[in-house]
Amino acid sequence: RDAVNKAARIVVNHCLEHKIGRIVFGWNKRQKDSIEMGKQNNQKFVQIPTAKLKKRIQQLCEQYGIEFVETEESYTSQASFLDEDFLPTIGEKPESWKPSGKRICRGLYRAKHRFLINADGNGSANILRKVSTKLGINLSGVCRGSLTMPSRVRLWTA
Repeated sequence: RDAVNKAARIVVNHCLEHKIGRIVFGWNKRQKDSIEMGKQNNQKFVQIPTAKLKKRIQQLCEQYGIEFVETEESYTSQASFLDEDFLPTIGEKPESWKPSGKRICRGLYRAKHRFLINADGNGSANILRKVSTKLGINLSGVCRGSLTMPSRVRLWTA
């Protein structure tokens, strides 16, 4: 519980220090059910208390006046942000849907035109894309350069 509180506090403090007024949290209900990453990885992944972390961040956001937006994140890691792939909702994926790019290894995604970009950045940008219209977020500044070499924000320094 202490680690969850500390992690949530670090995220919210970063937002307060940099005048960030909104957190968009990608979430899939029942995301840990029926995962197939291998026995050891499954055991490690299932033990991560992501629901508790989400709830604690949400509580701190309410306390400090930061808007907390939760959105489902299905297919955001598979689809290419640069190629503007269609982002289906879980359970509503067309049978013919196929992403234009591919995650080729840990942390690296190859887009349609063979551009290599950061896989986490691609997924995060796609999560924002799912709510951008509803929230009035302009994503034109998210370009290949920012996805190729994203700035690292060190929240946990130990």
